[in-house]
Amino acid sequence: MFHISPHPELHPVFETLGYALGFGAYKYARRRAGDVLEDRQRWSLIAAAMLGALIGSRVLGVLEQAPRVPITLAQWITPGGGKTIVGGLLGGWIAVEIVKKIEGIRTRTGDLFAIPLCIGIAVGRIGCFLAGLADDTYGKPSGLPWSVDFGDGIARHPVQAYEIVFLAGLALVLRRLAKRPHVPGTLFQTFLTAYLVWRLLIDFLKPQPLLAQLTLIQWACCAGLVAMGIRYVRDRRSAASGLNWNAMTREVPK
Repeated sequence: MFHISPHPELHPVFETLGYALGFGAYKYARRRAGDVLEDRQRWSLIAAAMLGALIGSRVLGVLEQAPRVPITLAQWITPGGGKTIVGGLLGGWIAVEIVKKIEGIRTRTGDLFAIPLCIGIAVGRIGCFLAGLADDTYGKPSGLPWSVDFGDGIARHPVQAYEIVFLAGLALVLRRLAKRPHVPGTLFQTFLTAYLVWRLLIDFLKPQPLLAQLTLIQWACCAGLVAMGIRYVRDRRSAASGLNWNAMTREVPK
C-alpha cells in the first residue's frame, strides 16, 4: 500500500494545465491536418463545445451528488459545485451537433479533438489523484499491493491513476489510427466510445450512489453509447445506399 499526503490546492492547477495542454495539442493537430472550416464556423463550434461541456458537466455532476448532498443554488453557480467529465463530453458533443445542424455543417469535425482530449483529461486526473478524498474521485477499499491511502488510513483503488494509464494507451492507439487513411469522424468516435466504455466499467470501483445497480454517470455512459451506436449504424447505411466510402476517407498528411 502507498501513502500520499493530499493536496487539494493542486487540483485547479492541474485542471488548468490540462486545459492549456489540450488546447495546445488541438492547435498542433489543426496545423498538421488542416481545417476545412471557415474561421467563423470553427470558433462557433469551439464556443458551442465549451458551453455544452460546462453545462453538461455541471448538470450531471450536481445530479450525481444529489442522493448524498441536497441540491442548492450554490452547487450550480460555484466553481466547486460538482462536475464530471462524462457530462462535459456528452454536453459538448450535443451542443456541437446542434450548432452544426443550424449552420448546415456536414463535415465531421471531432477528430482534431480526440488526442487533445486524452491529454487534457489525463493531466487533470493527476490533480484529482493529488487532491485525495476532497476530490470525490477515489476508489473503493482494496487489498491490492498498489492500493493507496489518501489520508484516512484506508487502502483504496487508485482509479485516477488507472484512468491516466488508460488515456495514455488510448492516445497511442488514436495516434496510430490517425496515421492511416480513415473516414472523417473515426478518431473522435473511437475516443468517445472507448472513454464511455471505460467509465462504465471503472465506476464500479467507485463508492458512488446507485440507481438500479448503476451510478448516474454509468447510466449517462449507457445513453451515450446507445447514441454512438445509432450514429454508426446510420453512417453505414448511408455508405451502403450509394455514398462512396473510399471518397469519404481522409488521407493522412505527409
